[in-house]
Amino acid sequence: MRAVIQRVSRAQVSVDGEVIGKIGQGLVVLLGVAKGDNAKDAEYLANKIIGLRIFEDVQGKMNCSLGEIGGAVLVVSQFTLLGDCRKGRRPGFDQAASPEEANLLYQEFIAILKKRQIPTACGKFQAHMSIEIHNDGPVTFVVDSK
Repeated sequence: MRAVIQRVSRAQVSVDGEVIGKIGQGLVVLLGVAKGDNAKDAEYLANKIIGLRIFEDVQGKMNCSLGEIGGAVLVVSQFTLLGDCRKGRRPGFDQAASPEEANLLYQEFIAILKKRQIPTACGKFQAHMSIEIHNDGPVTFVVDSK
């Protein structure tokens, strides 16, 4: 699994002009599921993201985790993170999991966050979405379970 995480002051996701997920301070997680990924990948990635100390403390140092600041997560499925652009001009998606597999692990990832008491909003799997992100910093990381 691969995630691009962005620290935000607020974010929301809409489908067909209707807001379906919205958070205040926290993280937007763009999540891609690869062939061969499993529940252990989802667990690893969720725990890593929850524990990352990427929020500022009172001295302005990145020293606090999501839980420590009471932040939320907006999770959006994004298979294009598995796109291979090394050859030609059209990305290849051979490494992306099938929609069925990807949706199961996407839902598993969300369930882990909720189980850990992280306020969680999400996009709609396989939908065309509009995402409004108000970056804080900006602070952006790529995290991979492999």
